[in-house]
Amino acid sequence: MVREARLDPEVEVLWEDFHAEVNVPSEQLRTWLLTRGSGEESFSPNPNLDLPQPGREILKVLTKRKVDLTPEDIEVMREAVERIRELMDAKPSRGNADDSWRHSLLDLGHDPLVER
Repeated sequence: MVREARLDPEVEVLWEDFHAEVNVPSEQLRTWLLTRGSGEESFSPNPNLDLPQPGREILKVLTKRKVDLTPEDIEVMREAVERIRELMDAKPSRGNADDSWRHSLLDLGHDPLVER
């Protein structure tokens, strides 16, 4: 019989918030981070190839099950949700046409062009 591990209710809410804010699938995020970190011509199947931070940690959390989260993962999730929300609240006047702003969000696994 498999027993489900009980998580702190705050972690449950954070898990839901994280997955709502990080709206880019893990493979798409990995491809984006590789493009940002090494240039399109330098792709490699190695997932640790110069991936920019904090995207590398976010990508790692995306591969985990909720019951396997470490305290470090929980902090990564908390910081990602906070930063994404801060950036969304500070949407520039050019909105999605502002490449620097959009790229900052994409580095965190959030694409503002994705409909919620």
